Amino acid sequence: MDKSSALEYINQMFPTEASLSGVEPLMQKIHSEIRRVDAGILAAVRQQSNSGTKAKEDLAAATRAVEELMYKIREIKTKAEQSETMVQEICRDIKKLDFAKKHITTTITALHRLTMLVSAVEQLQVMASKRQYKEAAAQLEAVNQLCSHFEAYRDVPKITELREKFKNIKQILKSHVFSDFSSLGTGKESEETNLLQQLSEACLVVDALEASVREELVNNFCSRELTSYEQIFEGAELAKLDKTERRYAWIKRRMRTNEEIWKIFPASWHVSYRLCIQFCKKTRKQLEDILNNQKEKPDVGTLLLALQRTLEFEDELAEKFGGGTRGREVGNEIEDIGRGENTTQSASDIRKKYEKKLAAHQGNATEEKDKELSVPGAGFNFRGIISSCFEPHLTVYTELEEKTLMENLEKLVQEETWDIEEGSQNNVLSSSMQLFLIIKRSLKRCSALTKNQTLFNLFKVFQRILKAYATKLFARLPKGGTGIVAAATGMDGQIKTSDRDERVICYIVNSAEYCHNTSGELAESVSKIIDSQFADGVDMSEVQDEFSAVITRALVTLVHGLETKFDTEMAAMTRLPWATLESVGDQSEYVNGINMILATSIPILGSLLSPIYFQFFLDKLASSLGPRFYANIFKCKQISETGAQQMLLDTQAVKTILLDIPSLGHQTSRAASYSKFVSREMSKAEALLKVILSPIDSVADTYRALLPEGTPMEFQRILELKGLKKADQQSILDDFNKHGPGITQPSIPPPAVTPVPTAPTVALIQNPASAGLLVPREDVLTRAAALGRGAATTGFKRFLALTEAAKDRKDGPFRKLFNA
Repeated sequence: MDKSSALEYINQMFPTEASLSGVEPLMQKIHSEIRRVDAGILAAVRQQSNSGTKAKEDLAAATRAVEELMYKIREIKTKAEQSETMVQEICRDIKKLDFAKKHITTTITALHRLTMLVSAVEQLQVMASKRQYKEAAAQLEAVNQLCSHFEAYRDVPKITELREKFKNIKQILKSHVFSDFSSLGTGKESEETNLLQQLSEACLVVDALEASVREELVNNFCSRELTSYEQIFEGAELAKLDKTERRYAWIKRRMRTNEEIWKIFPASWHVSYRLCIQFCKKTRKQLEDILNNQKEKPDVGTLLLALQRTLEFEDELAEKFGGGTRGREVGNEIEDIGRGENTTQSASDIRKKYEKKLAAHQGNATEEKDKELSVPGAGFNFRGIISSCFEPHLTVYTELEEKTLMENLEKLVQEETWDIEEGSQNNVLSSSMQLFLIIKRSLKRCSALTKNQTLFNLFKVFQRILKAYATKLFARLPKGGTGIVAAATGMDGQIKTSDRDERVICYIVNSAEYCHNTSGELAESVSKIIDSQFADGVDMSEVQDEFSAVITRALVTLVHGLETKFDTEMAAMTRLPWATLESVGDQSEYVNGINMILATSIPILGSLLSPIYFQFFLDKLASSLGPRFYANIFKCKQISETGAQQMLLDTQAVKTILLDIPSLGHQTSRAASYSKFVSREMSKAEALLKVILSPIDSVADTYRALLPEGTPMEFQRILELKGLKKADQQSILDDFNKHGPGITQPSIPPPAVTPVPTAPTVALIQNPASAGLLVPREDVLTRAAALGRGAATTGFKRFLALTEAAKDRKDGPFRKLFNA
């Protein structure tokens, strides 16, 4: 410690004079501690000195031990090298002896095999000369195995000589076997009882020879068997199409007769299978020549009979030998036509349908597996090997089918009652269902004969037949009046429909929908049945478009028929004395007439039409009746304030009637959009009447606010309806034109004539969304709301004259008001 610390320590130890008496004991204690520390230091120094000396001694000992170890290792290595040299010297002579033994063993084995080969070849030569086929077959196997051991000695003269001799012996055996087989089928087998046994043994020799020998023998046998067939059926008497069945009877009889004799052939040769293939190829060639050399078109009955027998024969061969498979679900696919989306299937029906498909799939898989294991030629397809030659000549068949289908169509249309029996669920004309039954039978007949070009041609025939039926349905729709009388009476183009006509139109709509759906199912079934190269061309979209056009035209005709029924009520509305009405009462008689017409027709239409087409009909009816009612107000003469109030009441009544139409038809699922559309259309008529009710000084502002799309000409007609004279009108018109015809705001276009949605589309018909009028100046709305103020004093003669003139014209902007 430093000086100051030592002083502090002493002062702390001896704070008083009395405490100095303890200095001596403390000093003794300190000296004692110093001596103890010095002794410890001395002991540590001595120990350290002793440890360093011992470490040096240990290091020297370790070094000596390493040197001794290295010496011993070198000594061991030297001894190992000496041992290796000694072993090599000992084994040098043993290696020589080992190689000598190996060469001697190989030479002895080769000489032994050579002796066996020479002996076997000599024995084989003797067997070949004596036609000992059974022994020769076994000997051939032995010689072949022995020859395989001498592949490396091909250049040795002796081996070359033996191989050449063996080759000559095999050629002799081949010639003997072929010579003996040439007698098969000549009748010698019945005279020489051991001939069949000899030929059976000869087959063993053929199996022992090269595979090409077996192929050549089987081909020669098949060609020899079919020589008589070619001679018989190439003659003038049997080389005819109507003798086709006798060809197949000949080969079946031949195979049945010679079945026992042909058992001499090993099963692995598949002689019957190869014979049938050659027979089919020769038959196809002969039938092609017959068909191509005919000067006139073949008789359809004869042609189809020959084709049918050919298909039956091919099926027999395919079943016997397993070559090719024919779809099992063809009949089911055809039967399912017309039972698809347009009918409700229960869960059990759907489950049964897919269980059948699964069973058929599993059956096909089992059949394919069996075929791979047992069929001689799994890659060969007997089906179509002969019958395909008929394909280019089946045009007469499709022509006959088309003629028959067209005759049946004409008969069905002639016998059609255009009515539905009581209790019927689908409200479809019987001619539609009968037509598809006839088409399904025709498809079954054709698919049983061919699935190639002819089936595709028949599908084209189906398209033409269905288009013709669509034309028949279109022609049955009621037509508008034509001619001089109709034009003179203003009935040109108008369609009059009775209650029966309306029902018939609904039946036509339902039938066209049924044909639209079923034709799609027909195309789908044909695409599954027909050959894959024609599947892409199977399409019924054009036919479906035809039936969609029929549906659209029928619904439009239905709307036009109702429009014609409204003519009397619209005329009654214009004849009422609106200028002289004294008070506002109940709704007018013409409103009751409109209600009666709709109450009579709508329930029937709603019960017969599907929801999607009923909705389309309602949209068309609303888009027609709303603007027509609006235009009919201008046909009236002068309208007084009371008359306008009564007409406003009638307008609201008509609007209510129109809004109740979905409930009348018992179809309210899509009524919301229809209600918006009706409200929008009828609000225009209400707005027009509010303009007529407005005071003279604010009529222009009210017109611009409530009817912003109005024109100066229409505004002038409103002034005439209010009874203003020409002189009084001019100042109001000048002010109206000065401020512009209307307040600019987004317009709501009339609904476009949307195409009728078809069943595959299943899309709801959406009406255009109604948009509210933009609020103009506050004072204009205030004045427009003051209904009942102001009056009209004069008629609307000018507008009536214009509309009557437009009604007789076939074009022009005003004509659309009457044809909407």
